[in-house]
Amino acid sequence: MKDTGSLHLKVQELCDCYATTDPLKEMSEITKDTDLDEAALKWLSLAALHGVNSNAKKIKMYVGNDGSVQVTAEYRPSELPSPGSDIGRKVVEALTDITHIEGGKGKTPLALGIRDSSIELKVKMKAKDGGNKISIKFSE
Repeated sequence: MKDTGSLHLKVQELCDCYATTDPLKEMSEITKDTDLDEAALKWLSLAALHGVNSNAKKIKMYVGNDGSVQVTAEYRPSELPSPGSDIGRKVVEALTDITHIEGGKGKTPLALGIRDSSIELKVKMKAKDGGNKISIKFSE
């Protein structure tokens, strides 16, 4: 069993590391990363930073069984850079480990420290059309 506390801590550390970068630019280059587990955590961090910086209401990711990945942000209709199929599956695994959402369906709050403040995200996961749908809702 993975140490889920350390995954959560790693996401927070990556948020701190990338806080002064352009999250969308970093997200668009993540498919080049070779360590898929690290890339998944990096993508989660960048998605959180993008949501905070852009006042997003929600970020959604759909990972299909066929390897397709679609990511959208809800503040205006906009598609975000996809992490790709391998990293997308790892994002689902990492969020499942961090949130303890079992059976592919559920919702839970996730506190995330970013620099000297924190934010509470609402993570929701469910199976859809043979794949996994994730929603990350930002506090208003």
